[in-house]
Amino acid sequence: MRPDDFWGALTAAERDALRAVARPRSFPARTPLCLQGDESDHIIVIESGWVKVASATEDGHAVVLAVRGPGDLVCESAVLGARHRSATVTALSTVRARVVPAARFTAFLDAHPRVWRLVSGTFVRRLDDADQRARAHVAVRGDQRLALLLAHLAELSARHAPPAPDGGVDIAPPLSQQELGSWMDASRETVARGLNRLRQEGLVRTGWRRITVVDVPGLLEFAHRPADDTE
Repeated sequence: MRPDDFWGALTAAERDALRAVARPRSFPARTPLCLQGDESDHIIVIESGWVKVASATEDGHAVVLAVRGPGDLVCESAVLGARHRSATVTALSTVRARVVPAARFTAFLDAHPRVWRLVSGTFVRRLDDADQRARAHVAVRGDQRLALLLAHLAELSARHAPPAPDGGVDIAPPLSQQELGSWMDASRETVARGLNRLRQEGLVRTGWRRITVVDVPGLLEFAHRPADDTE
């Protein structure tokens, strides 16, 4: 169980009660689970698969904010009192999930006060994560931001699948270079150059829409080197 794994933190009785008010649903890849600006009328718990959370800017660009995977709660603005969604959640792969109408989920939380604390903790951690990423974007260069992001994604991926015998961790969320760039506030070209640098350093391997992190501590060390040492 991960600290931020909503489903894994529930007891067996809580899971049964939540299943009773939810309906199972599958979302093909590239299908939106909820749309920015729509009315907040349901929450979703991911059972399998990966999604990206993105927000549209005033000029129409979509900025990737996060990825979520198995066990995560998404489209949660329905229980925050927000009338409209603040972001779009889109399936990166086929997603199996439990969909719960907002009123039923609120009633479930009222009947299980402990789960309110889990939901609140999820919100707080996500705010903290967003703040840390914002500070990192200001503090380091493009290839260092990429190293930080890949280290984060490797840690996330390793929670759901064990590393290879050689210690390599395949990045599970199937993100394109453009999506990685959007997440780290950089161009696709910056991501391509960064991946090339990290390959030269022996920190990652790449293939067709595949990135394998070879050395997570090495990525973190690279990300925190003084700027002159990364030239």
